[in-house]
Amino acid sequence: MSQIEFYSRFSQLTALLQAFAYSLTKNQEDARDLFQETAYRALTNRDKFSPGTNFKAWAFTIMKNIFINNYRKKVKANTIMDSTDNQYYINSGNNATFNSAEGSMLMDELNAMIERLDDSIRIPFLMHYQGFKYQEIADELGLPLGTVKSRIFFARKELKEMIGAHYSHIPDLMYVD
Repeated sequence: MSQIEFYSRFSQLTALLQAFAYSLTKNQEDARDLFQETAYRALTNRDKFSPGTNFKAWAFTIMKNIFINNYRKKVKANTIMDSTDNQYYINSGNNATFNSAEGSMLMDELNAMIERLDDSIRIPFLMHYQGFKYQEIADELGLPLGTVKSRIFFARKELKEMIGAHYSHIPDLMYVD
C-alpha cells in the first residue's frame, strides 16, 4: 500500500475514530489526545499493516489498545506513596478498629420497632427481609400474592412512620420514599 493510499484511507476514518475516542474517554480533550496518539502510531507503524486485511479494524484496535494502556497508567498513578519514616500511614491501616456500638444500638431500636408490628404484616416483612421471594412467602403462608405484597408495603410504611416519630428531634434526618 502506497503512502498516499494509506493517508487517504486513514483520513476517511477520521470522523469515526474521533467519535470512538469520545465514546471511550467521555471527555472532548482526552478524545482529541487519544485520536492524535492513534494517528501518530498508525502513521509510524503503517509498514506493519497487512494489505488485504481490515484497515478500519486495525486502526480501531490501535486506539482501543492506547486507551487501555493509558487507563492502566492512570490506575497505577493513583498508588499512595508514603514518605514518612517506617511507612507509618500505609502500615497503620491494619491496626485500625471499627467501633460498631452505634450501629448495634440502631439495629436494636429497629428490631424493637419491627417486633411492635402486627403479626399479619410483621411475618411477611421479616420473611422478605430474610430473602424469601414474594411467591415463596405467599405459598408458605397460604396467602394470595397481592396480599403478601400489600402487607410488606404496609409494614414498610408503618416502620417509616415509627422511625420518623422516634427520630423527629433530629433535624438532618432524611427519608427516601
